[in-house]
Amino acid sequence: MKRWVLVCIWLLACLGAAAQSPQRGIALTDLKSGTAFMSADLRTLQSDDGLNPASLWWLQGERLWQQPATDGPACASCHGKEPGRLASMAAGFPRVTQSGAVLNLEAQINQCRTQQQKAPAWAYESEALLAISAWLAKSSRGEMQEGTRTAKMQLSQTASWQRGQAQYYQRIGQMNLACAQCHEQNWGRRLGGETMSQGHPVAYPAYRLEWQGMGSLHRRLRACFSGVRAEPPAFGSQALLDLEVFLAWRAGPLPLEAPGVRR
Repeated sequence: MKRWVLVCIWLLACLGAAAQSPQRGIALTDLKSGTAFMSADLRTLQSDDGLNPASLWWLQGERLWQQPATDGPACASCHGKEPGRLASMAAGFPRVTQSGAVLNLEAQINQCRTQQQKAPAWAYESEALLAISAWLAKSSRGEMQEGTRTAKMQLSQTASWQRGQAQYYQRIGQMNLACAQCHEQNWGRRLGGETMSQGHPVAYPAYRLEWQGMGSLHRRLRACFSGVRAEPPAFGSQALLDLEVFLAWRAGPLPLEAPGVRR
């Protein structure tokens, strides 16, 4: 009997440890979006819808949202077209399904497009996919990413999160650097004329001045890989989806501010 009591105590201790939230590299109270590290001019450009260059994309996205497909209904016919109906829609991504698959906003849009509209999927970084993503993201501004929960478990309890975390702390490329070295250990410091941010994804899809156009989070992540002279994973690859899951968790309670403006 005594042995069984000890076994039960040990099991309860293990379960308690597993239920604890994983340790964060930056305390929740210290989290800052990239906007906090931008110049006043860029902050104004982002906050004023009349000046934000991303408006060209979200206005196109609004039109596409209400436009029927050749052999299927318009997005608005199922989901509505009023901004209030769309609030929080983008905030629910990325998600991890019960099978372990990762579904981000772009994948959900294409799933609806192929299954409901009977139309070909849009390619990553295509104008149409960026436009719809920007429209939905704008409609979810100010919302926290509800994707920090799956149907029955926290993102941090998924295999995708674990893989994304491992990638985040792994040194890669010819420069032998990890994401954490810039965005956890040295945020706020200057590098190459810019202030390093904490690297949160809440502004994407975003208009970047260096791109002179809109881009998805995956485009930005691929640029980071190239920056440390590592082979960038393909758009929509498992590696980038896993990083997206980890970054969504890492952003904690930060509200969405997409479509953002960045340098």
